[in-house]
Amino acid sequence: MTQVFIPAVFIRGGSSKGVFFHARDLPGDRAAIDPILLSVLGSPDPYGRQLDGMGGGISSLSKAVIIGPPTHPEADVDYTFAQVAVDRPVVDWKGNCGNLSSAVGPFAVDEGLVRVADGEALVRIHQVNTRKIIHARFPVRDGKAEVRGDFAIAGVAGTGARIRLDFLAPGGTQTAGLLPTGRVADVLEVPGFGSLRATLIDAGNPAAFIDARDVGLTGGEGPEAIEAQGEMMALLDRIRRVAGVAMGLAATPEGVGLAAPRIALVAGPLAARTLDGEVLDPSGHDVTVRMLSMERPHRAVPMTGALGLAVACRVEGSIPHGLAARGGRPEETRVAHPSGLLTVGAEVERRPEGWHAGSAVMFRTQRRLMQGAVAIPG
Repeated sequence: MTQVFIPAVFIRGGSSKGVFFHARDLPGDRAAIDPILLSVLGSPDPYGRQLDGMGGGISSLSKAVIIGPPTHPEADVDYTFAQVAVDRPVVDWKGNCGNLSSAVGPFAVDEGLVRVADGEALVRIHQVNTRKIIHARFPVRDGKAEVRGDFAIAGVAGTGARIRLDFLAPGGTQTAGLLPTGRVADVLEVPGFGSLRATLIDAGNPAAFIDARDVGLTGGEGPEAIEAQGEMMALLDRIRRVAGVAMGLAATPEGVGLAAPRIALVAGPLAARTLDGEVLDPSGHDVTVRMLSMERPHRAVPMTGALGLAVACRVEGSIPHGLAARGGRPEETRVAHPSGLLTVGAEVERRPEGWHAGSAVMFRTQRRLMQGAVAIPG
């Protein structure tokens, strides 16, 4: 045969899509998995469209998930995430995708990896990349994860069954802790720019939060408007790489990977226009964010990025804390992003040894789009 077929499922989780595999159907060595995932997603594609694969030409649509038996005593399944670059032969295994995390529990139930009764299911997930535990709660009917429901999320048409995700102790996924430098705000020295204040937080995934105004933006710009500014994109990547070194992710800016840290442009509540043309009411949210990863601005907000932002908003002295409004429920943060609004809950406290994030909560939907097999050259 000129092609080899591997069992797979194509799933939308939150505002992302990815190809899901059983661990048993892939090699055990990640180096051997890399070329398989690149072929499946259609990377590298110099045209940026991934037409020869399952990817969609942007980072949120170029992802893969591997599910296997648990290797953690407090988990029901292992979940490994892979971010596949669009235009480069790069597979990044360091971080997690919060959106696709929402589909892991339903996949495990639908595939018979976890047996649950009808009603609300709890699937305990070991997120292998970050070594963290996630609890997924969702409705089950006739032994399968329910898809139908009335819960809507920004950036996704229609409604679905609500999935609750509890990220337990989300701090320190790739670095020394929640605040990798030990400070709530740092001053970065950025080549060609100068000094820039930033809050560096690792909750869910490492991220650098900066005041959008400090780089000449409002924070309400659309993704395409940001991406059209070549000099701005280059500056944001330099900032991101300097932040990565400060967080201990690499020894030099050149050694910082594409996926982490993310960089986030933060503003207070704004009357910004969303991608569907709606103008947001500033009184309806607490903070505005535009987030970039894999050298592209997101059309929504990555879930682990929103998680980190919600945590940062509760850390006194941080840049997001200084910009955000104080909502009626201090444990919740209403985040405005290019596709609309998202509410994230975070439990954060100051301990004698420093700031600590106990958990973060978010709600998503998911749907299985296709099942069968993906083809790669034989």
